[in-house]
Amino acid sequence: MNLPQRAHVVVVGGGVIGTSVAYHLAKAGVRDVLLLERDRLTAGTTWHAAGLIVTFGSLSETSTRMRQYTRDLYAHLEDETGLSTGLRQCGFIEVAADAGRLEEYRRVAAFNRHLGVDVHEISPAEVRGLFPLARTDDILAGFYVPDDGRANPVDVTMSLAKGARLLGATIREGVPVTGTLRRRGTVTGVRTPFGDVEAEFVVNCAGMWARQLGEEAGVSVPLQAAEHYYLITEPIDGVTADLPVLEDPGSFGYFREETGGLMVGLFEGAAAPWSVDRVPDGFSFGTLPPDWDRMAPYLERAMARIPVTATAGVRTFFCGPESFTPDLAPVFGESPELRNYFVAAGLNSIGILTGGGIGRAMAAWITEGRPDVDVTGMHIDRLQPYQRNREYRAARTVEALGQVYATHYPDKALTSGRDARRSPLHDRVEPLQPYRRDVSGWEMPDVYGFDGKPTPSWGRPDWFAQWAAEHSAARADAVLMDMSFMAKFLVEGRDAAAALEELSANRVADPDQGARVTYTQWLNEGGTIEADLTVTRLDEDRFWVVASDTAHRHAFARLRRHLDGRLAFAADVTSGWAQLNVQGPRSREILAAAAEADVTLPFRGAAELEIGFARVLCLRITYVGELGYELYVPAEQAVHVHDRLVAAGAGHGLRHAGLKALASLRLEKGYRDYGHDIDNTDDVLEAGLGFAVALDKEHFIGRDAVLARKARGPLTRRLVQVLVTDPKALLHHAEVVRRDGRDVGYVRAASYGHTLGGAVGLAMLDAGSEPLDQAWLDAAPLTVEIAGATYPARASLRPLYDPASERVRV
Repeated sequence: MNLPQRAHVVVVGGGVIGTSVAYHLAKAGVRDVLLLERDRLTAGTTWHAAGLIVTFGSLSETSTRMRQYTRDLYAHLEDETGLSTGLRQCGFIEVAADAGRLEEYRRVAAFNRHLGVDVHEISPAEVRGLFPLARTDDILAGFYVPDDGRANPVDVTMSLAKGARLLGATIREGVPVTGTLRRRGTVTGVRTPFGDVEAEFVVNCAGMWARQLGEEAGVSVPLQAAEHYYLITEPIDGVTADLPVLEDPGSFGYFREETGGLMVGLFEGAAAPWSVDRVPDGFSFGTLPPDWDRMAPYLERAMARIPVTATAGVRTFFCGPESFTPDLAPVFGESPELRNYFVAAGLNSIGILTGGGIGRAMAAWITEGRPDVDVTGMHIDRLQPYQRNREYRAARTVEALGQVYATHYPDKALTSGRDARRSPLHDRVEPLQPYRRDVSGWEMPDVYGFDGKPTPSWGRPDWFAQWAAEHSAARADAVLMDMSFMAKFLVEGRDAAAALEELSANRVADPDQGARVTYTQWLNEGGTIEADLTVTRLDEDRFWVVASDTAHRHAFARLRRHLDGRLAFAADVTSGWAQLNVQGPRSREILAAAAEADVTLPFRGAAELEIGFARVLCLRITYVGELGYELYVPAEQAVHVHDRLVAAGAGHGLRHAGLKALASLRLEKGYRDYGHDIDNTDDVLEAGLGFAVALDKEHFIGRDAVLARKARGPLTRRLVQVLVTDPKALLHHAEVVRRDGRDVGYVRAASYGHTLGGAVGLAMLDAGSEPLDQAWLDAAPLTVEIAGATYPARASLRPLYDPASERVRV
C-alpha cells in the first residue's frame, strides 16, 4: 500500500460525511488532505440510506441552512465531477393528522419560510392530488416543498469523492485506522497497518464506529447504532419516479418511489439498539435479520396511509444499522479532550440530507480556526462522558430514535437514561413534590408542587399556576433555587490573573477591587462569543469561574488550553460544591438571619460567610433581576445550609423555585443564556453585551475585532427583548418577528413573563441598512407569528422589567 507519510488533515471514514469533509477541505484550498476508509467507500451505513432531501422540518437555523446548502450542492455537483448525485427534486409532503402535529408544522413552516424554504400548507384534497395513492380522509393538512425530493446516497458519495480527488485530495480504501498519535494534548497523526501518518488535524467521520475510534484516542463520542427498517414493494401501477416523497410521522412512515414500487421507511416509537458492546470491525455492506414480530404493528400503521402497499407484494424488508445520539443532534466539532481532533458523526439518519452542510462547516472550522455557523446545539462538548456508557446507550437509544417522528411539544422530557447525576439536595426537597427535568444529566426541579405526568400541549402547561407562584415569590419576597448543576472551576497560580484577563473581555482581576465577581464573555479572535460566565477574584492568584451546564466542557477546555505552559492551573470542582441561590427583595434579611451576621455586601461583592457549621462563599449577584445572592457550599454541608436557610426564611415568604421560574424571571430582565439566545456567531456588541467589555484593557482575545466592529458605525443587527401584548399567546422558540409586515428576525429563546403579563423572549433582529435603535423599533408596528396566527408585540433594547436595575442594586 502506497500510503503518504504525512498530511495536513487526515479524514477517517469514507461515507457521505467523510467524503464531504474531504471535498470541502480541498475546495477551501487545503491540498494535503488524506481520506482513509477501512474497506470501500459507502461500506458502513451510507450505502443503504434512503436518501431523502428535505429542507422542511427543523427549528434550528444551522440545520435548516445545512439542508438547503446540501440540496443545492447535490444539484450542481455533477457539473464539477461528471458524476450524478441522483438528485430528483420531485417534491416533498409532510402530513398532519392530529392537532398537535398541525400546530408544530405551522410553527416550523413559518420559521422555514423565514429562512427561504418554499413550503406551502395544502389541503387534504391537494395532498391526494399530488400523491393519489394516499388515504387522506383523516388528514388535517399537508406541508409541501416543491423543490425537495431524494438523492442516491452511493452516487452522492462517489461524486463527492471524485470532486475531492480532482481538487487534490488523496483517498485510500482498505486502510483501517488502528490508533491515534498524540503529544501534549494535541493529535499528531494516525496509525494504520501500513504505517503511521503524521497530521496537524484528524477528523473522525467513522459513523457508527466513531465511538470506538474516539475511545482509542481518549475522546468521548456518545452514539449508538440501532436497527433501521424499510420495506420495498413490488411495482405498483401509477407509481413513477416523479411521485413526491410523502412523510407521515403520525403513522411512523415515509414513502418514496423505488424502481416502480414504493419504499415504506419506518421510524418506530421504540427502537432496538444493535451491538451495544462493540460494532464489529469487519461489518461492511452488512444487513441485520429483520424482527417481523416487533415491527409488524408499525408497518401495518404505516401501510394504512398508502393502502395499496398492503397488497402490492414485498420485494425487500430491509434492516440495517444507523447511529443515533442521546439528543438526536450530531456529534460535531473539536473534541475537548484532544486538540485538533475533530468529529463529524452521529447524524441520526439525516447524513445524506445534511452531508454537504456538515462538510462545508467542518472545512470552514479547520481552515479559519473557528466555526462560521452556530454549533452550540451540535458541538461534541455539549455531551457528557457518562453518555457513552453501555447501560446509558442501551436505554436512551430505545427512546431517542422514537423521538424522530414524535410530536415535539415544548417541555417534553425524555424518561430514559435518567437519574445519572443528583444534587446534594435531591432527597431533601423530595417532599416538596418537584417535577424534575434532565439538565446535562442532573435531575433538577422545573417546578415544585406538581405530582404527576403533565399533558403534552402547546398551550399552558398543567403546572402553570405553580410556576406563576414561584415567579411572583421572587418578585415580592424571596426564592431558594438549587443551581448545583452549574459548572464551577477554581483557577490558581502566579499567572492565573494574567491568563484570565487575556481570556475575558471584561476586567476580572483588578487588585483595587478586592474580592469581586465580574460578568464577562470569552471571545474568539473574530470577536464572537465562546463563553458567557462570571469570574470572581478571591485573591491575587485565586479565581472562581462559573459557567452554565451546557457550556461546562466547552469553557473548561478553553480555559485549560489557555493555561497550558503557564504557572497556573484550573480544577473542575463542580461536583464538590453545591450552589444555592437566595433571590428576591427579602433575600438580605433571610441570609442575615441564617448567618446571624450583617451581610451588607455591595453589588458584585464576594465574601466568606458562616452559616451554621459551614463556611460558604457568598456572591452578591443575580440572574433573576432582584436583590440576591449565590451561595457556594461544600457538597457535604449543602443539606445543613439548605435547612438553615429554610428555617431563616420561614417568616419572610421564602419559597423554593425551579428552573421554569428562573427562565421567566431572567427573560423579563433580558439576561442572556449562551447556547439558547446567544451563540458563537454573535459578536458581543450585537448581543447587547458591550457593557461587559473593557476596551480600555491593553489586550484580550477578540479586542481588535470588537474595536473594528465599533468603527464600522451603528449596529444594524441586534438582540432585543420582545413582549407579546396578548396575554393568552405563548412563545416557545423560533417564532418569526415582523416589522411593518416584513420579516426582520425570529425569537431565539422565550418564556412567559408573569410580571410583564405576556409571553416574552429575546429575538435577533436585522434592520438591513438602517441603524437598529429604539427609534427604529418604535417607528413601525411589530408582530410575531405563532402557529399561523399574528400577534402584536413591542420590543426594547433595555430590559422591560426594571430597566435601570434599581431593584438589583438596592
